[in-house]
Amino acid sequence: MKNLVATFLSIWLVGCGIASGQFRKQYEKTSTSFSFQKDLYMGQVPHGKSKAFQKAIAVPLMLTAAGLYTQMDTESSFNKYEVREERNEYLPDFHTHVDDYLQYAPIAAVYGLNLAGVKGKNDFANRTALLIKSEILVGVLTYTIKNVTAVQRPDSSSPNSFPSGHTAQAFAAATFMAKEYGHKNVWYSIGAYTVATSVGVMRVMNNRHWITDVLVGAGVGIFSTNMAYLTHQYKWGKKHKKAGQTTVIPSYDGRSGMVSMVYQFH
Repeated sequence: MKNLVATFLSIWLVGCGIASGQFRKQYEKTSTSFSFQKDLYMGQVPHGKSKAFQKAIAVPLMLTAAGLYTQMDTESSFNKYEVREERNEYLPDFHTHVDDYLQYAPIAAVYGLNLAGVKGKNDFANRTALLIKSEILVGVLTYTIKNVTAVQRPDSSSPNSFPSGHTAQAFAAATFMAKEYGHKNVWYSIGAYTVATSVGVMRVMNNRHWITDVLVGAGVGIFSTNMAYLTHQYKWGKKHKKAGQTTVIPSYDGRSGMVSMVYQFH
């Protein structure tokens, strides 16, 4: 049981300590746009943007590496088979549906706090646009990897275990809340990542996922929200400037006609 507890405690600490702190500060300093993607591809990334990108993928890479390590069937006690053995020994009859709903809790909390008058980092339009982009990315990545890898679930119910979609969703939502409210109080981030970690724990305890699936799922979730924020242009909800108004004034003095044009700047 100690392997399971230690693993998820690590996920929680990494997520809270890095994703909700250093990432937020970097995003506030760095103005990004979709041209960044082209620059990155061409190998012409400015230092500031390159650094932001490196930080955005650091935690996801660490979690993915840890997850792939547990995939190896070695003599080490830290692999997916040993974790499942401990689950079957200590919690063979564990079953709950709480994780089906808890994965969305941080999103509900963000909008609930906003309704209560606690303003987040972004306005409603930009926040919602960021959430939609994050949800699309996490959905596409999870669905694609599941279909390509076709890993059998530990309960042998279906070949779509890797990575954990519930965990990916939960950590995407937790990172979303950390981005919006982590700057106000670190406990918002801690609470969000605690909920996300709980979802991952329950997926393993329900015998629906291997520890590998959960670790990589957490990485996918954090990566998706980080990329949504890193590439967002923050133009949603902004009013377009009104174009200048042109007024045509005809006149006649009894002998000749004249037309005057006046352009008014807003």
